[in-house]
Amino acid sequence: MKILVIGGGGREHAIVTAIARSSKATEIFCAPGNAGIAELATCVPIGVMEFDKLIAFAKEEKIDLTVVGPDDPLVGGVVDAFEAEGLRVFGPRANAAIIEGSKAFSKALMRKYNIPTAAYETFSDAEEAVAYIRAQGKYPVVLKADGLALGKGVLICGSEEEAVAGVREIMLDKHFGKAGDKMVVEEFMTGREVSALCFCDGKTIRCMTSSQDHKRAGDGDTGLNTGGMGTFSPSPFYTEEIHEICMKTIYEPTVAAMAAEGRPFVGVLYVGLMLTPEGPKVVEYNSRFGDPETQVVLPRMENDIVDVFEACVDGRLDEVTLSFADNAAVCVVLASDGYPQHYEKGFPISGLETFKNCKDKFVFHAGTKFGPDGEVLTNGGRVLGVTALGADLREARANAYAATEAISFANKYMRHDIGKAIDEA
Repeated sequence: MKILVIGGGGREHAIVTAIARSSKATEIFCAPGNAGIAELATCVPIGVMEFDKLIAFAKEEKIDLTVVGPDDPLVGGVVDAFEAEGLRVFGPRANAAIIEGSKAFSKALMRKYNIPTAAYETFSDAEEAVAYIRAQGKYPVVLKADGLALGKGVLICGSEEEAVAGVREIMLDKHFGKAGDKMVVEEFMTGREVSALCFCDGKTIRCMTSSQDHKRAGDGDTGLNTGGMGTFSPSPFYTEEIHEICMKTIYEPTVAAMAAEGRPFVGVLYVGLMLTPEGPKVVEYNSRFGDPETQVVLPRMENDIVDVFEACVDGRLDEVTLSFADNAAVCVVLASDGYPQHYEKGFPISGLETFKNCKDKFVFHAGTKFGPDGEVLTNGGRVLGVTALGADLREARANAYAATEAISFANKYMRHDIGKAIDEA
């Protein structure tokens, strides 16, 4: 099979790496890809939102299956566009990807179908939002921009003053652009956050192994929210008992709800969970593989991923049993100092060759490009995800941090406490 992956980050590098292990994949393309993906796939200089060009390329190359990585093209309808041209594609249509594209939609869905989540209200008027927050008088309070905001459109406000400033930032100053035209005001939940990635074919759901993400930029969960500074898998807090509860109260009801709404969900449903004292609740849904969760989940997966993609597209996921190795994985993100705000890029990266042909450690490129002489340069806030496997989480963490020492670039920055929760389990 000839397979095209749409995207160019660490998540797509992990997906391409998994596809490269498949006995079915004869040729892999990635649009636009990056310097790391180029080792496994032919990178094509087409942007993720250039649907006409992507379709023309898929037809010209006789691509058998296209796999969509990022949220923007999914929410924008890339799957619908491919299907309209008779092309096989893995991912939810726009009317299902709205589960990520609109926080207001997903919260209303959960309310309608009694799926456990934080109490909330939705606003399209800033003054009304502020009046509601003041009337509630409970802090911290969570403010969420309705639309896509690169994983950064969530503010946790500890006081009335912060909340008023947050409403202004989202709805009036449009810090997140059109994503802030509407806003969800939500009660603050406490507990462990866990990520569950699930394959779906519109009616059946199959969960992958659990993982936990570290969103804040600094050690000790300080600093600004980012797209993710590191992950570990499995989560020691996501027990078999909790999984059974989630299947009955969250996963299966969500897939059934989307089908009932005429929006069958085909692809990867990411469920962000909070393990609260009252039980698991949904923090958010995403309509695709998480980043950087994918970088610890897929290296542990034993299935041929192309088989699973095809089962989802063909509506026969009920025939598939997912299998994951009895080990652990930790990913440490190497970022550009200053991320997620202001940072410089274009610095040469050394040490990447130490990961070649390794089976237990990987370097997934998130923001890299080739320089004029073929050297690999930094090209983003999150530059690389260094993932290592181990017999257990402690060993995987030690291996991951040891592996980060092999890589250097001028403004390399990372957290030093990824997986710290392992010690509290």
